[in-house]
Amino acid sequence: MKDLAEAAGYNIVAQVTQIRRADPRYQIGAGKVKEIKTLIEKTNAEKLLFDNRLKPKQSYNLSKATGIEAIDRFKLILEIFTKNAQTKEAKLQIQLATLEYERTHAKQRVKLAKISEQPGFMGSGTYGVDVYHEAINRQINTILRKLKKIRDKRSLHRIRRVELGFLSISLAGYTSAGKSSLFNSLTDETTKVNSSLFTTLSTTTRLLEFSNRKFLLTDTVGFIDRLPLRLIEAFHSTLEETIYSDLIILVLDISEPLDVIKKKFRVCIDTIDRIGASSIPVITVLNKIDSIPKNEIQLKLEALKPQIQNPLLISALYKINLEALRQEILKHLEGYVKASLSIPLTKENMTFISWIHEKTDVEKTLYTDNSIKVKLKANPLFVIKLKKRVQEMNGEFETIPDKQ
Repeated sequence: MKDLAEAAGYNIVAQVTQIRRADPRYQIGAGKVKEIKTLIEKTNAEKLLFDNRLKPKQSYNLSKATGIEAIDRFKLILEIFTKNAQTKEAKLQIQLATLEYERTHAKQRVKLAKISEQPGFMGSGTYGVDVYHEAINRQINTILRKLKKIRDKRSLHRIRRVELGFLSISLAGYTSAGKSSLFNSLTDETTKVNSSLFTTLSTTTRLLEFSNRKFLLTDTVGFIDRLPLRLIEAFHSTLEETIYSDLIILVLDISEPLDVIKKKFRVCIDTIDRIGASSIPVITVLNKIDSIPKNEIQLKLEALKPQIQNPLLISALYKINLEALRQEILKHLEGYVKASLSIPLTKENMTFISWIHEKTDVEKTLYTDNSIKVKLKANPLFVIKLKKRVQEMNGEFETIPDKQ
């Protein structure tokens, strides 16, 4: 929460914690509100930040009682996103997330307006819930249409990449782990690098060439613990680049405390699963080895072994061990397996075929009167799972030698 606040540009002047059942009026107890008000007067604080989710009524009551604006974690993350948004797409996605948030709180906001506790909706008088919903829905639909155009354009780019034979790699990881620094070091680019959270909010893709092979490397938005589902949904078109990649490089900061590294690794894996990219092979790199002593690195490596399989130690800033990373990339992507399958043509199986197109690199799909035949490339572990599913559907499955 402190890191989020600093990333939004705030200077922390006091911190208060309370463990109790949520109060319907303030989220915290009335006595704690008085304590906070005293702290505000003593420190001249200008905003009250809550790690908990606040209902509009609670936010209003807190602001009225303390004399300053009260916002929750979601609103704080939105402030950071708004501050860092550079592209049209990122700005649209932030607007979408904000409007979705407003829509879910419509009833409470209109109620506040009607009892004159706030001056109408955005200063425009008192609106009914239905009118409020309609106004927001119109704005949301406009944004969704604009984002669809951007998504369709990106989809065409992906199709073109496949036609050209390029495999794609996505950088993923907790925000501020050093993804953009690694992107710059691998591609000789100069994308924005900052120690603040959520510096990257839109994707950047560049050609990566080594060992006579060409790949497309994409830098994506960073993950964070308890990233609201609404933000994941809003940034779906950006996160699509991770979903459709052939390989994910997961970046962690080894200079952080051991328990923090473990927690952030779990958050990243959970987020990859939530966005539907769990079937994609992952290389985990432990970045910033230049920041801590060698003996500390070894101790952390031993402690991380049960959780993280075969991590690579690198320094993106000083380009240490990047050749080892390149070799690991080749090992994963050249290890792709070609396969063909045939399943009965049924309405239920069409959903399965759509899933295959999302999760694998489909080279050819052929429909006959009573069957669907597919040629594809996929990660070896995923091929094993796929074969089992096909057999359960009374289909046929076989791997294809490279020469075919």
